[in-house]
Amino acid sequence: MELLLASKSPRRRQLITALDIPTSFIDIAADETISGDIDVSKAAETIAIRKADAYPASNLLDHQLLITADTIVAINNKQLGKPSNPESATQMLRLLSGKTHVVYTGVCLKSKTCQKHFTESTYVTFRTLTDNEINYYVNHYKPFDKAGSYGIQEWVGMVGITSIQGDYYNVMGLPTARLYQEIMSWEL
Repeated sequence: MELLLASKSPRRRQLITALDIPTSFIDIAADETISGDIDVSKAAETIAIRKADAYPASNLLDHQLLITADTIVAINNKQLGKPSNPESATQMLRLLSGKTHVVYTGVCLKSKTCQKHFTESTYVTFRTLTDNEINYYVNHYKPFDKAGSYGIQEWVGMVGITSIQGDYYNVMGLPTARLYQEIMSWEL
């Protein structure tokens, strides 16, 4: 089996590589906007399905399995995207400070003949962060490519997260334990 990971995310690429399954990387362009009628808990999965649907099954070889994914951070049932500038990153981190939020990663697996998808949820709690801590993180780590303005594996995760319930790697962008089980049970 060969995996095709359709992702530009360096974190997803790192995580899938660590599974020690032969993997190639491709780019797929798909609409990543979500309308208000889609529940936030299904938004990431919806985008992962769109990405998979944008890649024709006829392009897959018999031994290939396409994997697409998307990650969304939500608090109070409201989606937080990627910050566009330091001000929006600071606002998001202030919103997350002292609270628990949910990280949803939607994954879609697609072969020449079959498609399957799922969502993994992880609950993350931050202690109350000071303005100095938030400003330090935003200025030094520039989290503009991260949903919710943070990387759990970075400084703010190490000093600010007090608990997680669920898959740590899901917060990084790929629920590796569940994904590995799905891959191992896949029949090409």
